[in-house]
Amino acid sequence: MTANGRERREPVFGRPEPDHQHDESALNIGLSRQDRAGGEMARPVSRRSSTNDSKKPLKKTSKPRRAKKPRKRRSILGRMFYTLFVLGLWCLLGVAGVVAYYASQLPPIDQLTVPRRPPNIAILAADGSLITNRGETGGREVSIKELPSYVPKAFVAIEDRRFYSHFGIDPMGLGRAVISNVSGGLRQGASTLTQQLAKNLFLTPERTASRKIQEAILALWLERKYTKDQILELYLNRVYFGAGAFGVEAAARRYYNKPAKELTLSEAAVIAGLVQAPSRLAPNRNPKGAQGRATIVLKYMRELGFINQAQADAALANPAKLNRAGSNDSANYAADFVMDVLDDFIGEFDQDIIVQTSIDLRMQRAAAKAVTETLTAKGAQFNVSQAALVSITPEGALKALVGGKSYEESQYNRATTGRRQPGSAFKPFVYLTAMEYGMTPATVIEDGPVNYRGWSPQNYSRRYSGPVQLRDALAFSLNTIAAKLIIEVGPRNVIKTAQRLGINSPLEPVPSLALGVSDVSLMEMTSAYAAFANGGFGVIPYVIETVKSAANGKLLYQRPPTSGKLGRVMSPENQAEMIDMMHNSFAIGSSRNASVPGWDLAGKTGTTQAYKDAWMMGFSSTLVTGVWMGNDTGELTKRLTGSGLPAEIWKKYMTDALATQTPKPLIGAGWQPNGNTSPSFFGTGGGDVPPQGMPQQAPRQQRQDRNFFERLFGVD
Repeated sequence: MTANGRERREPVFGRPEPDHQHDESALNIGLSRQDRAGGEMARPVSRRSSTNDSKKPLKKTSKPRRAKKPRKRRSILGRMFYTLFVLGLWCLLGVAGVVAYYASQLPPIDQLTVPRRPPNIAILAADGSLITNRGETGGREVSIKELPSYVPKAFVAIEDRRFYSHFGIDPMGLGRAVISNVSGGLRQGASTLTQQLAKNLFLTPERTASRKIQEAILALWLERKYTKDQILELYLNRVYFGAGAFGVEAAARRYYNKPAKELTLSEAAVIAGLVQAPSRLAPNRNPKGAQGRATIVLKYMRELGFINQAQADAALANPAKLNRAGSNDSANYAADFVMDVLDDFIGEFDQDIIVQTSIDLRMQRAAAKAVTETLTAKGAQFNVSQAALVSITPEGALKALVGGKSYEESQYNRATTGRRQPGSAFKPFVYLTAMEYGMTPATVIEDGPVNYRGWSPQNYSRRYSGPVQLRDALAFSLNTIAAKLIIEVGPRNVIKTAQRLGINSPLEPVPSLALGVSDVSLMEMTSAYAAFANGGFGVIPYVIETVKSAANGKLLYQRPPTSGKLGRVMSPENQAEMIDMMHNSFAIGSSRNASVPGWDLAGKTGTTQAYKDAWMMGFSSTLVTGVWMGNDTGELTKRLTGSGLPAEIWKKYMTDALATQTPKPLIGAGWQPNGNTSPSFFGTGGGDVPPQGMPQQAPRQQRQDRNFFERLFGVD
């Protein structure tokens, strides 16, 4: 009951009970079967419908469902197949994802290109024969068409026998390797030649799963982009064969001293076998291991039908033999010199080039032989371990260069890089300066004590000979005379003379410079002596004649005819005077032990204080040669003088080098001052030691000579 007197009526859900208080229009909101999910949507109830209608049974609107038959359960085999299929599908998706991930770490495929092979520098001798290859590869790039057919087939046989049938990856080889490795048999790799090439071209050498995946991806790309022969050619030119050799050409040159196109079957088998372990199997280190691997290569080649049994038997009966006898180890010093100066002529380059040099291999071998044999036979006796030799033409063309006893043991070039005191070999620059100040070879100076501001040089014999002509003073390397000359003309003027002739090393402007106390290189000294030999013209030593492209022969550089010439550096008269005095050194003086029968020669020996360094400098009309001997550590020798072993090496080399040439007189030889040049014979003597009992010399012939002598004689 509400406050206004009306009765409260609570809402009733469901079918209403019969009640007289309810009219027939009451709304029936109960849920019928049709209202439930899946049933028909309930029709709106007519207001005229009586409550009794709800009691009527509902009319069926659909047929009763048929009972479902029970499903058949899969067999165990079927369930296993289904499970494996699902797992395989997921694995495939996983692998695809991993591959896609590592592929994304590579450069875009459409931008991928094979990197250029580092350029090779083929260094040739004057006659066109190969001295050596330089660059990162050690040999030029070769075409597969240049090679005997068994060379590439040897690599296919030992590294990838299904090379011509797979698509970059070899599933059969992979399965075989897995089985062999798991079963504990001989461990095998599964990389195809294409995969190995991909690794060499694009990837780092570490062994990781990610690298192998990238290797496979790149192998597929290579197979799509290149033919099989192109891939094999790239491989043969990029693979490493040990001993610094990249590519089959470099390997052939390194181990057999021949081009790859001349390899025999047995040699090709050895080289193909190196790929597995180039450092361990290199024939110069492990000849038995290399031959054992070559035997396997030949076996596989026979199995695949690449060679017949007769060929295999012949190769096994005649195994490859290491051959480097024709190669010149010492010529690598010359090759180093070429590489040092090459940039000055052609700058940077990105292609294989051929450098023609002035080196004469016959002379080069003669030089190396003279140095090696002399050091081996007598080095220990004189406690000397190293020597260097430079030989050029009077015009400056380098013919032979030896930078040490053995290039394999030491690549330090003592001829071009090393700088040592030249000793008395420096004296010709002092004497030339004196000639330019008006003296002549006949000028007489007193060989006596010298004391200049505390400096008191002595002769080798520590004795004095009285008045001496300059030609004889130089021949017997009298220190006192050289000291008096430099004091008179001035050290700075002597430096100017030496620099004018080609000495570039810093020189100290001190009187002791006359005795060769400033360090110079053997190359500098030899080029400076060339000015005496060629009539008075300065030269810059050169070794490069031409540079060409290896691909098409295009000329990249050619030495101009005037290249290296510095012009006249001394007058013809002064040059002739120096020839007169320096020839006297071979006739009766310290260079006499280096004389070559039939040839007019001139030069000067040199020995430094305490026998630390010994030199022999000299020339004929066609060759200028310098020799240095000493120890890298600066250790003193056992009384080694320039007239000893250096003169011996010089003579051995020059005798061989001049053997094919016709003797010619020296330029300027026969000069006679004032029409009177009576030679003065000092008796016997040798080395830097003056002979005893020298007779009085000819009287002074020029007033300026007399005044010069008087000034020097007064020096205490």
